[in-house]
Amino acid sequence: MNELSQYPVVHEQVVAWGDMDAFGHVNNVLYYRYIESARIRYLDELNIFAEKIYTVVASSQCKYLSPVFYPDTLKIGVRVDEIRNSAFRMSYLLWSCTQEKVVATAEAVMVVVDAEQLKKKTIPAHIKQKIIELEQRAGHSIGI
Repeated sequence: MNELSQYPVVHEQVVAWGDMDAFGHVNNVLYYRYIESARIRYLDELNIFAEKIYTVVASSQCKYLSPVFYPDTLKIGVRVDEIRNSAFRMSYLLWSCTQEKVVATAEAVMVVVDAEQLKKKTIPAHIKQKIIELEQRAGHSIGI
């Protein structure tokens, strides 16, 4: 589980019986829900929901490396790998406690939007600073 050490936020996700599909493994759509929960936990660490901005997923992808089955618990590492003017790129690592290995990786580009005008907005400097500080606590350097 050393792979998670460079991720400042690790979300624990219990796999429910109903998460499996007709093929007997966790349905691929559920990975995006798991990732969303991990992302919200990271954004909570930034206290970003108290701001007058929204964060919108501009793009996302997931690489499925191994199927996941009930029962299991996933530890989902979340970090920001790059900060841009009005967006940041997050990456995720999904670790299966049962299989003791990485079962998926993912990333998403988040765009900051003004809550009133619903237009792209520059990331506030104090939010950028919070991201940098959060990443530094995990020993992760970030691209700016």
